[in-house]
Amino acid sequence: MKNIFCLVLLLCISVPVHVSAQDSYKEYERKVYVSPQGDSLKYRLLRPDVEKQGEKYPLVLFLHGAGERGNDNRKQLTHGGGMWLNPVNREKYPAFVLYPQCPAGDYWGYVSRPTSFMPSGMPEKPEQTAITRTLKSLLDTYLDMPQVDKERIYIIGLSMGGMATYDMVIRYPEIFAAAVPICGAVNPVRLDAAKEVKFRIFHGDADSVVPVEASRIAYKALKALGADVEYIEFVGCEHASWNPAFNYYDFMSWLFGQKK
Repeated sequence: MKNIFCLVLLLCISVPVHVSAQDSYKEYERKVYVSPQGDSLKYRLLRPDVEKQGEKYPLVLFLHGAGERGNDNRKQLTHGGGMWLNPVNREKYPAFVLYPQCPAGDYWGYVSRPTSFMPSGMPEKPEQTAITRTLKSLLDTYLDMPQVDKERIYIIGLSMGGMATYDMVIRYPEIFAAAVPICGAVNPVRLDAAKEVKFRIFHGDADSVVPVEASRIAYKALKALGADVEYIEFVGCEHASWNPAFNYYDFMSWLFGQKK
């Protein structure tokens, strides 16, 4: 097991190593999922560039932040969308990538925006919301596909999506091989349920939106539970720690190296 606490001095800017998602949204199929309960969820799907018959591929579920909520089925690709379109990544790490969009007024993982992002102030037993049920139901439709490798299901989320990343792996730990919460938060008493999931946590130490203590405490709690967890902290980085996280030297190789 590898437990790492790392302080990295990186600027919170995007390094131009990824294709611009603004120019390449057409690569993502526009979809609308309707659950058996009649709830709908807009999402975008990126399939492997070449799907070989009989081969299985990983699946990545990406959960965006609060600023990308809406109904345009586009804004959710703002952060990280281009990363999966990089030609090198597409060739080296073929995968199904799901980008659902949380409707305006909803909040991934919780009934509403938590009143505090300090871990002790986060809900201990949040109810399962309609949006979470619909998200899980959408995921299930892809887990049923024979070309999806059930041993390599990954979840990534930033800010609000980082909080939902914790929530999803706590509720459904049997599904996910690895989770990457970026500048997220969770009440640590909930984490015992997810101790078998492999974690890589990112946060900026100058974050004024979600306190860095949220990730530090989650890391310490997971480590105490014996989980396989790493924590990378960016010195001087404000809330947008997803930029250096996505450009971290082994972001892709670490993620796609994880299996159940």
